[in-house]
Amino acid sequence: MTVTPPRTNETSGQVADARRFDLRRLRALVYKESLQALRDPSTLLIAFVLPVVLLFLFAYAVSLDAKHVRVGVVLESEGASAQTLAAAFSATDYLDARFVHDRREVADMLVSGELRGYVVIPQDFEQRMALRGSEPLVQIITDGSYPNTANYVENYSRGIVQSWRTGLDVGAPPLTIMLEPRYWFNAELESRRALVPGAIAIVMTIIGTMLTALVVAREWERGTMEAVLSTPASVTEILIGKLLPYFVLGMLATLGAAALAVYVFDVPLRGSLAALMLLSATFMVPALGQGLLISSLARNQFLAAQIALFSGFLPAFMLSGFLFEINAMPAPIRALTWLIPARYFVESLKTVFLAGDIWAVFMLNLLAMAAIGALFFVLAKRVTRKNLEN
Repeated sequence: MTVTPPRTNETSGQVADARRFDLRRLRALVYKESLQALRDPSTLLIAFVLPVVLLFLFAYAVSLDAKHVRVGVVLESEGASAQTLAAAFSATDYLDARFVHDRREVADMLVSGELRGYVVIPQDFEQRMALRGSEPLVQIITDGSYPNTANYVENYSRGIVQSWRTGLDVGAPPLTIMLEPRYWFNAELESRRALVPGAIAIVMTIIGTMLTALVVAREWERGTMEAVLSTPASVTEILIGKLLPYFVLGMLATLGAAALAVYVFDVPLRGSLAALMLLSATFMVPALGQGLLISSLARNQFLAAQIALFSGFLPAFMLSGFLFEINAMPAPIRALTWLIPARYFVESLKTVFLAGDIWAVFMLNLLAMAAIGALFFVLAKRVTRKNLEN
């Protein structure tokens, strides 16, 4: 009887050869994923339609500019000085003043939200002026349920009164020091120019994290992911093949969003397009890695979407400096923002759009995004390999 010796080493060598990185297999996987992405209407909607909708919302519906704030001016005095002060309130575009003669008329408007505050010019206004500052000239009442607007109304009303009072002191000696403020990077103080670059980061987070998590989780649900894992392709080839088409979609979406920002929303691009694309490409690494890790842990589309929302979109929206100043946050929250990739991307986008190519800022942010992305990919690869072994 002839006994054939076991060919364990040869078989193991064939498996090892099959698991080596192969560009032909990678091209086939990328081609397969590209076709799948192009045939999926939801993927195209998220990649190309949703960014346009979000940018228009952030550019026009969300505004931090306080202009034409509705306030009331109660003119209880009939004196000439009171009339000129009331005219000063009507001469500015920042306040939309409504004039009445009885404060009871504006009190109900303040309660209903029709007004954000009102200024009372009292009956004894002329006598108060004669006292030269020993008595307040006017009373300012604001709606405290909107703290930022309330502070704005109070400060701007004080400024109007002080400027008006200074203009009356014609006999005073001229000031020896003139203060003329200048605002760098956004001279017009338009919030749109600060919001639109940050909105691009939110759009990229949605495309990179949520889209990847949903697409890969869908394959786990349908069982096609197990079929891909059973092929000779290595884990690295599978991960790159899965993510490369969505990386390209993200970069195309970045180009489209940048074109909208410059040509539609009038946001200047003072830096170079090459720097913008480099920043976006680096940010896609942690975004895609996070989406892949989520889909590997949660093989259900609904669960993957929820995890992506709470771990990707909401932190990028709340903790990136897009809407809220990071320096104004409590210390524990500020420490948490260092783990959010969008924090570095928002800062870099505002710099490249409004300031220019400041590589001292870019390099630190690029390194931070790359490090976080590498961590996500290492974890995703380990989880995927564990799924393959099981």
